[in-house]
Order: sequence, then C-alpha cells, then structure tokens
Amino acid sequence: MAHIDVTDIQYFLSDGTQLLGGVTFKVTSGSKTALIGPNGTGKTTLFKIIGGELKPDEGAVSRSGSMGIMRQFVGQVRDESTVRDLLLSTATAELVAAAEKVATWEQRMLTSDDEKVHMRYAEAIIAWGDAGGYELENTWDKVCMAALGVSFDRAADRAATTLSGGEQKRLVLEALFQGPDELLLLDEPDNYLDVPGKRWLEERMRSSEKTVLFISHDRELLDNAATRIVTLEPGHGGATAWAHGGSFSSYVQARKERNERFEELRKRWDEEHAKLKELVNMYKTKAAFRSDMANRYHAAQTRLDKFLEAGPPQAIPLEQNVTMRLKGGRTGKRAVVAEELELTGLMKPFSTEIWFGDRVGVLGSNGSGKSHFLRLLAAGGSDPDAEHLPVSDVVIAEVKHAGSVKLGARIRPGYFAQTHSRPDLFGRTLLEILHRGDEHRSGLPREAAAGALDSYGLAGQSEQKFESLSGGQQARFQILLLQLSGATLLLLDEPTDNLDLHSGEALERAINAFEGTVMAVTHDRWFAKSFDRFLVFGSDGSVYESDEPVWEETRVERQR
Repeated sequence: MAHIDVTDIQYFLSDGTQLLGGVTFKVTSGSKTALIGPNGTGKTTLFKIIGGELKPDEGAVSRSGSMGIMRQFVGQVRDESTVRDLLLSTATAELVAAAEKVATWEQRMLTSDDEKVHMRYAEAIIAWGDAGGYELENTWDKVCMAALGVSFDRAADRAATTLSGGEQKRLVLEALFQGPDELLLLDEPDNYLDVPGKRWLEERMRSSEKTVLFISHDRELLDNAATRIVTLEPGHGGATAWAHGGSFSSYVQARKERNERFEELRKRWDEEHAKLKELVNMYKTKAAFRSDMANRYHAAQTRLDKFLEAGPPQAIPLEQNVTMRLKGGRTGKRAVVAEELELTGLMKPFSTEIWFGDRVGVLGSNGSGKSHFLRLLAAGGSDPDAEHLPVSDVVIAEVKHAGSVKLGARIRPGYFAQTHSRPDLFGRTLLEILHRGDEHRSGLPREAAAGALDSYGLAGQSEQKFESLSGGQQARFQILLLQLSGATLLLLDEPTDNLDLHSGEALERAINAFEGTVMAVTHDRWFAKSFDRFLVFGSDGSVYESDEPVWEETRVERQR
C-alpha cells in the first residue's frame, strides 16, 4: 500500500527567503488528502520536492508505492506536444526514454535505407515492449475512448493544442487513475474541468483505492472528495503545515477553534511572562538593599530564563490580507445587446440583453463557445466604437461570428484571461508595471503602487517579474489591474481557478460591491451561487437563459 511521510521539510528560494519552514505531515494509505493554503506559500514547490524534482535544504520525504504525477501545466499546453506526449507525461522515466528512442529511430528510418538504422529501430521497438509499452498502449486506448471518444491510434498524433484545457486534464487524469501507480500527486486537477468533469473527478477519487495527494481551491471538490486536509500556513520563518482529519465541511470550524486555542494559550503565556518579569524586578530591587534576597532573586531569574528557553506556544498562523476594490462606473442601461449572434461552428444563433448591474454566470461544457463569447465582448463586440476598446494591452484573438453583439454607452470591457497569457506584462516587476502605467491606466507613485500591491496580498512580490509569480498571484495581479483600469464591464474567464480560498472569497465581495456589469465564465459551483442570472451554452449548440445554475454533460458523455 502507498503512503507519504513528509518530515521537517525546509526550502529556501534563491534570494535567501525561506519558503518552507519545517513542513511535516503524513498521507496515509488509501486516503484522499488535499493540500491547501494561500497562493505563494509553496504548495507546488512542495509537490516538486515530494516528486523528486527538487531537493529540500533540510528534511526528508519517504514513501511507498509507485508514484504518478500530474503537473500544474496540464490544461494550458501551448507547444507542439501531441496526445501521445501528454499521456507519456504520466509514464515512468524508463517508458519515456524507450518512447523517445522509438520516435528517434523511426524518424531516421523514414529517410535512410541503412540496415543499421533499421536494426536500431527494431531494437527500440523491442525495448519499448520489454518496458511494458504495449500494455500501456492498451490502457491508453481505453483512456482516449473515455476522455476523447476516439481510439489511441486515431488520437495519438493529434496536437494537444486542439484539445480544450478540460480535455487535456481529463485525458491525463484518466491515464493516471487507470494506470498502475498506487500513489498519485495531482496539482490542481480540477482546473479547466467543467462541472460534469469535476463530478467525475470526485467520484473517481472516492471510488479509487489509490492514495491521492492533491492541490485544489475548489470548495465543492474539497467537500466531496477530500478525506483529510493539510494546510500550508505562512509564517515569518517559512510555511508550516497543519493537518485536519476530516472533509471541508468541518474544516472551517475546526480551524477557527484551533486558532482560538492558540490565541488563549498565547494570552496565558504573555500573562505568565509578565508575572515572572515583575517578580524578578521586585527581588532585584530588594536584593540591592538586603543580602538575604539575593538567592530569591537568582532563583526567580533562573525560572524566567527557563520559561523563555521553553518559548511561547505556537503562534496563530499569519492570515493573508486580501482586499479587492473593483470600482466601475455608471453606464447606459443596456450593457450588452446580442441579436441572432452565432459563433461560427460552435453555437446556434441566439439573442439576449445584459443590463447595467447584472451579474451573469456564463455556464456550459468545455468547447461549447463560452470563452469565445467573452473574447468577442472583450474586443468590443461586432463593430466597436473607440469607447468600447479593451482597457488593457492583452492580445485578444479574433472570434469569427455571424449576427451582432454590441456594447452599450460608456461600456469599457475589462478582460481576465483564463490562461493568464499576458506577454505584455512579461519581463517587468509588479512595481514597475504599476509605476509606469500604460495608455489605458495612469501610473502610480511608488508608495501608492506598494499600497495597492499590499491590499492584494502581493507586497512581498513587488520586485518579482510577472511571469515568476504563482498562478494565483498572477490572477490577483490581473484583478488589481482591472481595478485600476476604469473598466465598467468585467469579463472574467474562470477567475477563481488559481485563487486560494481566501482570495476567492475576497473576489466575491469585490464583485458584489462593483458598480457595473459582470459576466463570468465559471465551473466553480460555490462561486456561481453569487450570480443573479445565467447564460447556458448547451452541448447541442443552443444558448438559453436560466435563473439557476445548469451544469450540462460534456459532448463526449452525450455521444456515449
């Protein structure tokens, strides 16, 4: 049976900052353990240490059972990888090496008649079989049928970029759960999955005998799938870990009670410390005049020294202070008007009106056209006037469509991109971006810029370049830019995917206070509860309105 034992892991960043300050916890055999914590506390770094990709500065990780890993990048593959490459990312190093040899000699054989080349290709094929490659391909055939609805032979050379983020995730998750590994490390497995996909993941985790350690910020998933929750808690000497032996439904109350106990213990310690110091000072004063008090003074001093040597009780964990203030502004009554709008190849024509102040959740399965719709609005609609141009330099791909969608008076779209692909921000520190401003946004004095970053929990990252931030930190910074931009229509594409629990709640509060219109594509069931109305992109290409969230099955599931 598989387990993980993490003991006193300490890790320092290249600038000397201590990221992990003695992390200790266990993942018991067969458990489904969630690793949570504020963005930037080191969850992904800890995963890399457990997976053997990084070495800790101190401490050790021991485990039993073979281990399969899903990296955080899955769901946002934009290179030349194929479906075969994605599946190979879940295989052992031996199988990966064998596959690379087969690919190398196969390519050379196509351009050479040399007998030696053909022999090397034959040897590579034999090595692939000896490593278990053909058995793995049988598994991959089942995986591709389940995730994509086609066989492995048909899907193998398909470019990963032709798959949606959810399809990439589902493919890799199917491979891991159907594979031989007894222990799985899953870094944000729910990102990019639609709700039926998340429900599938919850059921797969519950029914699997594998031991699973996973990172997630999805409150529904945590409540439905996790049997144990480990929290990385930031501290002045790096993050430490606290384990809660239950699901998310009991986590919030347990954490509150724990922090209250720490507060009470610290209060008692401070009171005892004050009494001992007072006693020492009293005997010290008396000993200056009475020699018979010297022994009592030294005894009191020894008692105080031992008390201080033992140290105070564990400090209350630092809480990340994230305050989002999305301002907005008054606009015309009609914010968005769509007339017989059809996204080419994705959806049937539909018409709708979005009014000033509406909070609209855009729901539907992966690949149904939700993100395309948001991008069309983000670019200003069908025939944008100057006032409708986006409030950032983010590059928005053209969306082919028929019919029309127009933005109302004084509508300035502010776009939050799901993949956080912002080359316009690359190569610059956060302070530099805010200080210089751009054609859409005035620059801030350095002190004001530092204050803005602090309100978003990013003060410690002010001198970091945007691309070096964690996914959640990039998300918070993009929301800060929207705050400063003067947007009156917020277009948010999966904004909570990389936000930690505290930041997600802060975003919900900011949206509630925003003076303007909000449209958000989301698969976050908890987040969706805060919206007023819903635009549902059906799997059959229809688009319809609903007063309640509607989570349709994916197209692959409907085909089966």
